[in-house]
Amino acid sequence: MNIRQLLLSLPLLACLAACELVSTTPSDPNDKPSDKDSTEVEQPPVEPVDPSIDMSKTGLEYLYDTSVIPEIHVKVSAEQWAKLLSLYDANSKTKQYVSCDITYIKGEETTDITNAGLRLRGNTSRRRPQDNEGRMHHCHFGLNFRKFVKDSDHEIHGARKANLKWFKDDAAYVRELYCYDLFRRDSVWTAPFSTYCRLWLEVDGKQTYYGVYEMIEPIDTRYLKARKELFGGDEGNLWKCRWGASLNSTNANFGLDDGSDAEFTYEMKSDDNDFETAKAQLQDFILKLNGKGDDSFYKWIQEICDVPLLLRTYAVNVVCGMWDDYWNNCNNYYIYFNTTDRYNYKFFFIPYDYDNTLGTSSMMDSGRQDPFNWGNNSNPLIYRLLKFTDFREIYRQALLELVDESSALFYYTASMERIKGWQNQVKDYVSNDTGEDCVIEDRPASWGNHGEYRLLETGSNNYFQVKTETINRYCK
Repeated sequence: MNIRQLLLSLPLLACLAACELVSTTPSDPNDKPSDKDSTEVEQPPVEPVDPSIDMSKTGLEYLYDTSVIPEIHVKVSAEQWAKLLSLYDANSKTKQYVSCDITYIKGEETTDITNAGLRLRGNTSRRRPQDNEGRMHHCHFGLNFRKFVKDSDHEIHGARKANLKWFKDDAAYVRELYCYDLFRRDSVWTAPFSTYCRLWLEVDGKQTYYGVYEMIEPIDTRYLKARKELFGGDEGNLWKCRWGASLNSTNANFGLDDGSDAEFTYEMKSDDNDFETAKAQLQDFILKLNGKGDDSFYKWIQEICDVPLLLRTYAVNVVCGMWDDYWNNCNNYYIYFNTTDRYNYKFFFIPYDYDNTLGTSSMMDSGRQDPFNWGNNSNPLIYRLLKFTDFREIYRQALLELVDESSALFYYTASMERIKGWQNQVKDYVSNDTGEDCVIEDRPASWGNHGEYRLLETGSNNYFQVKTETINRYCK
């Protein structure tokens, strides 16, 4: 029995990105919104979307349909922009919003939202969006359409938020898009949606074209609502897990995301639920994960977790070379308990933040690292699972299927074709008024430890070919 047969009971979420995309003649990035149409792209038919994903009521079907690149125009007053800069100067990790107006253009449809929320996002990638000389810089933004006005007019087809991410360490303009797409192709429905967009920012009447950004589905209550049937409930406890979230100690930095600038190792996002009860639930999970004997653990983990789904998630994680993850660096993931009951729940692992992948790494050779010894085994979740022969076999088969040529998932020819299509879609739009990141290049981040990896050159430095050889060597 192969791994797909093991997962037949899981609904499949079809990919949204097609293998071949044709770019059209670009509009002038300095044109006003009313003077141009969004970029439309021809695509072959895609597989039906799983009916368990409620696409229509959360904006997913509209915002993350990749056949059209949307245009996002953000207008900020001088006063509100000065406030944003002062918030950053006071605390570079600020999560505070300022007021803005948003025009969202997709095809022939234009949505205008006044008094929406704009904030800065990012961790080590945070920076001041405007320097002291007045030069504008790329940075990550968060949009909250309903931050200051709580009504349906402040939504875009049911969506209330969107995260906008610049391609800071990815000159190829494709790494995170590729990874989230691969999760969905491989039936990992917990991965968020993402797509390209084009961004303009107008401050006090001066408009700056920011170029091509990635728009990513926020992992929040709307994310849960769209997957309610798959999770078995959307009113449980959602946690964002940052660096240090090893799941091996109950004496950790737990906290509630209450809109303040405070940051926590385990940050509860379900603000309608009781924090102390949610904290006790997570602590109980950590205690059992670490304290149960092997036989008891083997039974318990299958009762509270879809183990094949988790192992398939981690197989995609490893083939993509995600080193800044849970197993290796105890970082960059979410977890969800589908009820608020301290002892009766299902546990889900949610992948997150995949821009430093596909050969960009700093802690290992992500192309050649043993997939069964990917990280620090004192981080217990994956390590304990792989101690069991049947779980290890699920993981092994998942890895082999990903790199198999016939699956057309990770194999280098299929991967290169998809990447070329995505790059062709945006290549005419990356040049922008900041003067930053204006060229698509096939290279990892400059700070990485293996600058030789390439995505579109076949041979000994092709990341997909190297990774495939590694998986075959350790798994066959």
